[in-house]
Amino acid sequence: MIRRARLLAVTAILACGALGVISSTQTWLTVALGEDAPLLPVAGASAVPVLAPLSLAVLALGGALSIVGTVVRYVFGALTVVIAVLLGWLTAQVVFALPTSAVASTVTEWTGITGEAAVAALVVSITSTPWPVVTLIGWIALCAAGLFTLVTASRWRRTGRRYRTDETIGATAGGSRPHDAIDSWDDLSRGDDPTDRPLD
Repeated sequence: MIRRARLLAVTAILACGALGVISSTQTWLTVALGEDAPLLPVAGASAVPVLAPLSLAVLALGGALSIVGTVVRYVFGALTVVIAVLLGWLTAQVVFALPTSAVASTVTEWTGITGEAAVAALVVSITSTPWPVVTLIGWIALCAAGLFTLVTASRWRRTGRRYRTDETIGATAGGSRPHDAIDSWDDLSRGDDPTDRPLD
């Protein structure tokens, strides 16, 4: 289980981020303004304005989490939990309360009328689609993935050679063979003067 912890955490975070991005383009709510007026579709990005940017941030966190060190894993895990809680709270309000504020921007776009009280007076009914509930489940899963990251981060296997810094590679190479002219040139490139070293 621990061997697969990194894969599980990264996959779950990326999947939840992708769900959020897709959900932001889908219809969350439909608004009726009157008997003769057409139903207005309200996309997730309109109902929760931060949905798309924070979902993209989750994708970025998931991608970076696969290559960072232990300390940064904890930072990213904590950020994942914070974003999940914030998006979960905002989505839950849409799911359980169907607030007029979630449809205000769409109503204003269609009618040109602004102001919460004026928009509320126009709205006859608000109907929800399954997308808010599906997205809320996704944020619960994202929070679980963030907590899982925090619990298991210290036991993840280290990244491969291609993710190590030049200093680490140089130190490894220097410890396995004599220091030659190429190593000295690399040291100069990093700002280290090899002539300052004590003679063996």
